[in-house]
Formats: sequence, C-alpha cells, structure tokens
Amino acid sequence: MATSHVFDTYAKSAKGITLHFDVLLEKKDPDNALSAAKKWLASIDEPDASVTQENCVFCHTAETPDDLLQQIKNQGYAIYPMEGCPR
Repeated sequence: MATSHVFDTYAKSAKGITLHFDVLLEKKDPDNALSAAKKWLASIDEPDASVTQENCVFCHTAETPDDLLQQIKNQGYAIYPMEGCPR
C-alpha cells in the first residue's frame, strides 16, 4: 500500500464553527498542504474559512487507503474530514 504525508488541519468557518480535517499529500510540502486545505474549504462552500500554516501542520506519514490514494492521484491531495466537516 502507498503512503502519504498527513497534515492535521483546523479551520474556523465564517460562522465560527471549527472544521478539523487531514490533508494527505504524496510529498511532505507544508505550502501545498495549506493550498489544498483552502481549495477544499472553497469546494464545501467555506471560502471565507480561516486556515493558516500554524493550523495545518505535518502530523505523520501513513498508509493510504485506496479511495484517498485515488483522490491524491486525481487532484494532487486528499481530504479526510473529521470534526465539524461535511462527509
């Protein structure tokens, strides 16, 4: 199974809701992780959510499930939504 680099990410929505999610990348690149987080937030109608480099930090490297690996191949990143995020 392939591995990816996981960035633990927190964003604050315009309504004050905390969104907690992981950004998964092939390469360990903090700038790309932050960019991917912002793209994903815009895709879920949260373009004004606040996310910074301090809230999008490398956490670990892990085996990547096939569905997330396909997302990485298709768009350059994958998102694993957790607290406060739409599924």
